[in-house]
Amino acid sequence: MRFLLVLAALLVPLSVNAQGKATRIVVGFPPGGAADITVRIVAQGLAVELGQPVVVENRPGADSVIAADAVRTAPPDGTTLFMGTNTAMVAIPSARTPPPYDPFKDFTPVSRLGSFTMFLVVSPTLPAQSVAAFLDHVRANPGKLNYASSNSAARLAGVQLLAPQKLEMVHVPYKGDAAALNDLMTDRIQMMFGTGTGVPPLAREGRVRVLATLLEARSPLLAEVPTAAEAGIRGITIDPWAALFAPAKLPADTTARLSRAVKAVLEKPDSREQFERQGFAPHASTSEELAAFHKSQWDAWTRTVRENNIKFD
Repeated sequence: MRFLLVLAALLVPLSVNAQGKATRIVVGFPPGGAADITVRIVAQGLAVELGQPVVVENRPGADSVIAADAVRTAPPDGTTLFMGTNTAMVAIPSARTPPPYDPFKDFTPVSRLGSFTMFLVVSPTLPAQSVAAFLDHVRANPGKLNYASSNSAARLAGVQLLAPQKLEMVHVPYKGDAAALNDLMTDRIQMMFGTGTGVPPLAREGRVRVLATLLEARSPLLAEVPTAAEAGIRGITIDPWAALFAPAKLPADTTARLSRAVKAVLEKPDSREQFERQGFAPHASTSEELAAFHKSQWDAWTRTVRENNIKFD
């Protein structure tokens, strides 16, 4: 029975289920990427927990604004959910004037999903085997070293690492981690915060050096790498997170039912194994806990941007 429900989640058309309408999770990224794979694991589990089809609808483009709008304007009946990330729910609405939507008033928080793994990665040619040694090297070479970012979370993490000690590195923006990692391996850049499963194979080959992970616990992808706290890093509050949101005014009982279902999915051993292979750390929450977390991320983000006069294109 469980197998049939999972299969239904992947194959059933959007318009068909026992209630006449499938639950859909809208994601602002194309198929095949880390976010898409992660949300499909969630959808498969939710199909079982809810006893009805759950499908993933990819609406990439405009930094997830298209996907967010599709959910924002949907009926608040629990059948349309949004996989929101720090980009869609913090960076874009805080950086654009006017904002495309209000991430707090236009959506109902349902549950956190977790965090994508983010590693502090440096060039293996540097004479630094630890975070402290790396920061000392930056301090001794002000403005002579480069750091990359391929997304807004990585950019802010770099600022939060360097700014408290007034360390100077040249920021170089990239469109993706792959290009940045290529340049890091050839010493065109010397530091980046990289996400996902692309970093560990390069680290094991000695082509990059990983100094820390921003997860609360060590990543099973590189269990020998310390957490930020273990490495002595303080003050990095940016989290490459993902969560589920619904349209505003979703009834409280429906919200609670969905939150409980997400929690059940994230706690299953088979789901956790799949997440682990994607470098994703699952973390469920209640609606209220997600709301508080979302607000804390917003406050940390906007404060860092303001204090460091950061501009996003």
